[in-house]
Amino acid sequence: MSRLRANIKVNGIVQGVGFRPFIHKQIKDMSLTGWIRNTSEGAEIEIEGEEETLDRFAAELWTKKPFLALIETVNVEKSTELKGYVDFRIVGSKAAASRNTLISPDVGICEDCLREMRDPKNRRYRYPFINCTNCGPRFTIIKDVPYDRAYTTMAGFKMCPDCYGEYTFIENRRYHAEPTCCPVCGPRLIYMDPDGNELPGDAIKNAAADIKAHRIVAVKGLGGIHLACLFDDEETPARLRRRKQRDEKPFAIMCRDAETAARYCEISEDEKRVLESYRRPITLLRKKIRGSLRQISENDYVGVMLPYTPVHYLLMDEGLDALIMTSANLSDLPIIYRNEEALSELRGIADAFLLNDRDIHTRCDDSLLYVVDGLEYPLRRSRGYVPFPLTMKGADGMILACGAEQKASFSVSKGSYVFQSQHIGDLKNIETFDNYEKQIAHFERMFSIEPKALVCDLHPDYMSTGYAEERAASEGLPLIRVQHHWAHMASCMADNGLEGDCIGVVWDGTGYGTDGTVWGGEFLTGGYSGFERRGSLAPIRLPGGDRAVTEIWRAAASMLLDAGMDPEPFFGRERTQLVRKVLASGLNSPVCSSMGRLFDAASALAGVREEASYEGQGAVLLETAAAGGVTDAYPYDISGGEIRRFEYGRMLEAMVSDLRAGAGKDAVCAKFMNTMVDMAVKMCELIREDTGLSRVVLSGGSFQNIYMLTRLQPLLREKGFEVFRHSRVSANDEGVSFGQLAIAAKGKSPLQGF
Repeated sequence: MSRLRANIKVNGIVQGVGFRPFIHKQIKDMSLTGWIRNTSEGAEIEIEGEEETLDRFAAELWTKKPFLALIETVNVEKSTELKGYVDFRIVGSKAAASRNTLISPDVGICEDCLREMRDPKNRRYRYPFINCTNCGPRFTIIKDVPYDRAYTTMAGFKMCPDCYGEYTFIENRRYHAEPTCCPVCGPRLIYMDPDGNELPGDAIKNAAADIKAHRIVAVKGLGGIHLACLFDDEETPARLRRRKQRDEKPFAIMCRDAETAARYCEISEDEKRVLESYRRPITLLRKKIRGSLRQISENDYVGVMLPYTPVHYLLMDEGLDALIMTSANLSDLPIIYRNEEALSELRGIADAFLLNDRDIHTRCDDSLLYVVDGLEYPLRRSRGYVPFPLTMKGADGMILACGAEQKASFSVSKGSYVFQSQHIGDLKNIETFDNYEKQIAHFERMFSIEPKALVCDLHPDYMSTGYAEERAASEGLPLIRVQHHWAHMASCMADNGLEGDCIGVVWDGTGYGTDGTVWGGEFLTGGYSGFERRGSLAPIRLPGGDRAVTEIWRAAASMLLDAGMDPEPFFGRERTQLVRKVLASGLNSPVCSSMGRLFDAASALAGVREEASYEGQGAVLLETAAAGGVTDAYPYDISGGEIRRFEYGRMLEAMVSDLRAGAGKDAVCAKFMNTMVDMAVKMCELIREDTGLSRVVLSGGSFQNIYMLTRLQPLLREKGFEVFRHSRVSANDEGVSFGQLAIAAKGKSPLQGF
């Protein structure tokens, strides 16, 4: 059989996942010769051998690969011209003007490294930066591609002879693992007091001792810094809340293992699988005892994650089973990720600092999700997932979608790949906006993307809209504006790979409508090329404008007045007179159709919550208050016309009647949500009669309500609908950029062809 040379180009996630050493071993077993190198497009392999063996090797690339690798394309070119390779080597990387490589997310510590770290005979015993080709930092330390040590924040740590020997030995698990290091040559922990003075002794033991003494310790992780403390008393979490200015919003906790988490929460096998996955997201688990752990979370769920860095495990090994582990930042500001910034900004918040001298290049918060029907249901797609690409069939070109304002994200595309950013936060201050701009530039550089068009929200005052407008004007790029709820619908469609037209049930807090009013409880039909508004909530007036978002009793009082009822028995004379006066003046009383504001009003009316200290608090606590086993719903009306309206008057009358009769708020809250579910089914049936459409997508922040989500889906299916919800991107505003990009890339818009 003839001997040939094959040049093989592999595209996908093949850097930072042990691909080159893995291939080296495969080649060695097949007696092939040649080389492999990283390129700006992925990996390139050139080998010589018998044609049958070359073909078998190329075919097995798809199935025999490191578990973290993702292969998208394999291109093989054969030649009879041999170069006479005598062995196989990993050679220097090749950079190019155009880059098509994919980058691995950060990966939680693997079992092999964990075992070595706990072995007193191992040279990396208790070393807090142990890693290998199967685990460790990736996305957060990469400055540029190709993924070589020189282009990461490990560049300043020269490998010692022992580490270099492992790095260059094909049989070693650290063969060409770029962050390879040890106590001799790698980063080190630094334990500091509040004044920035390094403290003597074992950093881990000192930090653990301080935590056990109910102090608050700042702990540097992969993508940022956390604040860690015990929660076995009331005072320590309360002190953290005061210092962090986070009065009531839930904290996440880190548990030693799933068994420890099971002391506090119910955990299904699917939830355990997600918790223990290499991505290590924060998973929202239902409390074992309703009403417990109020110092952590005032609702029925607790956000739980397991250790994912060596530092976390080392702390737990000092006799700590469970800790509050919350992002180190002041409210509404990005997570802190630099040492000097931590010492400055966390002064007065943290009692001590467990830092290190390895820089984080890219900040990245923890991911957050539910597990629903055995599948992930993301609320925040970040560490462990980003920058893993989302594929979008039928998309082409390079587009930047700038997203919304709350829970901001952006998405950039290259061909059928969509790279959605990590969690950015709410674009309400210059610090968050600065991070937003920097991350856009970083993604475009990493993936060699030069946008040929931009997409933004209709809202004229969003900082993301302003960014898109200024950049489009300065670079002479086309700009398309996409209505907020249409983007939500398209996001869920693209998340599920749907084409054609659907019914979109899109419920959230606010979004700028095409008529200039605030939307938020919408029933749409259409697809990527356009949409029609088929249904909505009856208008709700918000006396005081933005104040009604925090003083949520205002929306309830307004709705009662609109329904011909007196709010005074519920909210008092003074507040009722204030609302009457504001509404009568017609000033600062915008009209909305927001499901979020309807939930706020129901929460206030039922006596659950009258003011909100964080976004969505009224809705969250209404869901928490609801009794299980209640199946009744309140009466309501759906008015006709071009756009059908959910009329809430009769529902409010029935709620008031229940409350006056002494009904518990648990029953009232359950019946209210049952009414929303029943209304959604009826509205979809009416829209199907009009359009013939039977596919329904559910999107928007209100569908973070698991009570409604898990009841609405089966009821719609019983009525013959196909129902789709999110599983790859978030239902909340974080997913808006993905929908914007889908509309620009797949719809009949001026952007086609870019």
